Amino acid sequence: MESEYKLLGGAMVTLALATSALVVVPYLQVKKVEPSPGLKPYTEVQLRGRQQYIDMGCVYCHSQQPRSQNQAPDFQRGWGRASVAGDYFYDTPHLLGTMRTGPDLLNIGARQPSVDWHLGHLYQPRAYTPGSNMPSYPFMFELKDKAEEGDKVVNLPGDFAPEGKVVVAKQEALDLVEYLLALDRTYPVSPASVIK
Repeated sequence: MESEYKLLGGAMVTLALATSALVVVPYLQVKKVEPSPGLKPYTEVQLRGRQQYIDMGCVYCHSQQPRSQNQAPDFQRGWGRASVAGDYFYDTPHLLGTMRTGPDLLNIGARQPSVDWHLGHLYQPRAYTPGSNMPSYPFMFELKDKAEEGDKVVNLPGDFAPEGKVVVAKQEALDLVEYLLALDRTYPVSPASVIK
């Protein structure tokens, strides 16, 4: 009977240590995190676009967390500085991602600030990145004979443009692009907040 109490006591101590290391300590580290200087709250349009990003499953193939230079070549790839906790102050839920089938998108708004590029890339990724395995999202666009006033026409390169039609972005595509453009964390952060 005594060994059973020792086993149970050891298991409880192990569970308490694991909980402390994995839950309590990280909570204490980030509970007073302030937004990084330069970070702005999302607008209503950007929040709608963020919801599109979630609904479309973009988070399954794209991360939003460039790693430090000693952990990965993200900086050399042009993905920007390593992210810090304050970069995610307004992100609920966070969209860090776990896989990189496609590039990290945290600084895509700085790397690719063109609305036209993003819209065309959503409509047909291979028109802009040959060999891309990203799916196209034609249901976020309308094919029309002629653009109407207020339509955002997507100008596709060469053979990718539908013959005799114009491609017009729907509101959900425009919202998603606004969210992607808001992913710009190129402002400076204090050296103390960057993990080396």
